[in-house]
Amino acid sequence: MTAKEKMAEIINDLPDDSTYDEILRELAFRRMIERGLKNSSEEKTVSNHEMERRIKSW
Repeated sequence: MTAKEKMAEIINDLPDDSTYDEILRELAFRRMIERGLKNSSEEKTVSNHEMERRIKSW
């Protein structure tokens, strides 16, 4: 499935009265999930300890 087809499917699954912002938010959310799953399968993850350290430095 092409990126355009995936996006069309996501948009078509949303309610007809979805706002532009809601559509963009859903597309961004799905993309983040895809990236996270890809990173996980490639073992490109950060340990909880490391994430805690990073957050504390903010």
